[in-house]
Amino acid sequence: MSSDNESEAAGGPPEQLALIRGMVAEAKAKAPKARPRTWRGARLAKHLPVAKILVNKGVLHLDQTWDYAVPEQLDEQAQPGVRVRVRFGAGDRNVRDGRREGGGLIDGFVIERVAETDYHGPLAALAQVVSPERVLSPQMLALTRAVANRYAGSLADVLQLAIPPRHGKAEERPSPDPLPRPAAPDPGGWARYPAGPAFLRELASGAGARAVWTALPGPGWPDELARAMAATLSAGRGALAVLPDGRAVDRASRALTALLGPGHHALLTAESGPETRYAQWLAVHRGSVRAVIGTRAAMFAPVRDLGLVALWDDGDSSHSDDRAPFPHAREVLELRSMTEGCGFLLGGTSCTVEAAQLVETGWARPLIADRATVREAAPRIRTVGDELLARDEAARVARLPSLAWETVRDGLKTGPVLVQVPRRGYVPRLACERCRTPARCRECSGPLEAPDERELACGWCARSEPSWHCEECGSFRLRASVVGARRTAEELGRAFPAVPVRTSGRDHVLERVPDSPALVVATPGAEPVADGPGYAAALLLDGWAMLGFPDLRAGEQALRRWIGAASLVRGEGQVAVMAEPTLRPVQALVRWDPVGHALRELSERAELRFPPVSRMASVEGREEALASFLAAADLPGDAEILGPVPLPPPSPGRPRRAGDPPLAAHGGPQAGERWERALLRVPPGSGAALATALKSAQAARLARGGPDPVRIRVDPLDIG
Repeated sequence: MSSDNESEAAGGPPEQLALIRGMVAEAKAKAPKARPRTWRGARLAKHLPVAKILVNKGVLHLDQTWDYAVPEQLDEQAQPGVRVRVRFGAGDRNVRDGRREGGGLIDGFVIERVAETDYHGPLAALAQVVSPERVLSPQMLALTRAVANRYAGSLADVLQLAIPPRHGKAEERPSPDPLPRPAAPDPGGWARYPAGPAFLRELASGAGARAVWTALPGPGWPDELARAMAATLSAGRGALAVLPDGRAVDRASRALTALLGPGHHALLTAESGPETRYAQWLAVHRGSVRAVIGTRAAMFAPVRDLGLVALWDDGDSSHSDDRAPFPHAREVLELRSMTEGCGFLLGGTSCTVEAAQLVETGWARPLIADRATVREAAPRIRTVGDELLARDEAARVARLPSLAWETVRDGLKTGPVLVQVPRRGYVPRLACERCRTPARCRECSGPLEAPDERELACGWCARSEPSWHCEECGSFRLRASVVGARRTAEELGRAFPAVPVRTSGRDHVLERVPDSPALVVATPGAEPVADGPGYAAALLLDGWAMLGFPDLRAGEQALRRWIGAASLVRGEGQVAVMAEPTLRPVQALVRWDPVGHALRELSERAELRFPPVSRMASVEGREEALASFLAAADLPGDAEILGPVPLPPPSPGRPRRAGDPPLAAHGGPQAGERWERALLRVPPGSGAALATALKSAQAARLARGGPDPVRIRVDPLDIG
């Protein structure tokens, strides 16, 4: 382009400038990038010329360090903990001047530098030091290795969960200067708990206090969590809080900012974006920030001189990572508390069986309020009892009995009313109107659903069913056996036409709703917070659907979700639960006694030798592959094999749940394949031996090149 044309383009319209910039950017993108050097003939480092590298290969039979030669030019940068690129898989066929060459480039970390190698062949040289930032500290290495061993996984897989991907711009910017330590906070809401102020004083003294905290209902828990973190910071130590979702993180972050001001903590969430998240992670890693609030991945945050790890709502399934080796945040934070000598706080409005076990074994102390304080803070819980049945004979079978209408009508006089529905959509489950036989797909026998008002489709294979009829009685009419959130919103909207109806679910989650009369229909976990004192009332529908889920944790999870919703209701409000009033979880909700329910569950599981009293692992695969794997595994002598049992095919039309077989794209069953699942159970003292045996058997199978995949999960959430 001539100078005249360049000047014309420079003064041209914005569209022309954008076109020119786009052409230049495209040319740069197509230009070949310089490949890392092979360092042929380069002299090696004089001091510690061998680097032990952990390559980014998650397969178990490659879960070890590999020796590489360190060229003299990379001696200063190739320090333990930095990211590097190496050539891997060349074999012995390309050796020149005593140096191995070839192989594909792969990322890795320098684990250590040594003077000599125990490998007798020629070594390949490090190809490139990606960054001089030493992101893998010895403490991080020890933690991730322990997690990999506990969950029968590879160290490379755990490091991918623990260390975020590099972002060059974020790494080039300096982190802010650390702020001075704050003063110890006053107890605030912790004064409502008899042992609360003493717990804060221990944290402020730098002691590693451990507690299980059953939080009172209401909006106070974010401030109480923030005060525990502030007390730890006042001792000059770091604090880490892990929460189940971005909404909870936002509430805790606002509370800590209100208490200490901005700049005292970092946010580690996926919603932050790669650059912001890596910049925040680096600020923590460099010691510029001593407190972290984040979601699941924050459990590995490299906080300096860690003084407190806190986990909120450990019963939420989002705390269990859905990537191998599937670590749970509770177990990782327990491990950090023991190895780093820091405090531990496990909090929630409900109580899991695992939390109850920590108290029963003496590992942690309970932080609970007395019964008078609980009764004052908790809303009134109403059920379909004998008194109501005397007035309304259909109340036991009706989805919305008179109690439900009374609760909604009375609540709308003073504020918003929350309606919790276990399912989203319009009419998720259907049955024959005449004989109540569940409507099933003719192809795969999966349940038929109506995701909208007209279309009928299978919930497993997603096939449409335009001409269904009942195989038992021949009827062509359907009824809803489980009604979804959208259908519920429509029904309530017709009953209360002057009141706005808002929905919150997987596709659109509301964060807050105003303190004005409205109906808020939400699925469990998607309930928005109401401004002001909270909801005036809550309606918990279809309790049988949650209690009837075929899993050991069904009662515990139903109670957790009910209490989570009821905790959003103001103390003078009321909550109506549509479930059989004699069932244990319903009675625990009426008494507001999640700890007592967890202790009874723990006692029953101890008799049955189910987790957490025992350790379990699930092994899944095709029938032949599973049988071969179990026969080859050198299991501990006290291991029991339960099963195997067939696994139902995962539904393409619903969100994936814990326990589902992996998708075909990730080594799961193909169409028509039958997968089975076996559970392995050992006493608590043999958990490490079981994980080691499974890891060794999987590594040997992969080294032999077994064609059929086998999936291992230690401590599975769903055991049926």
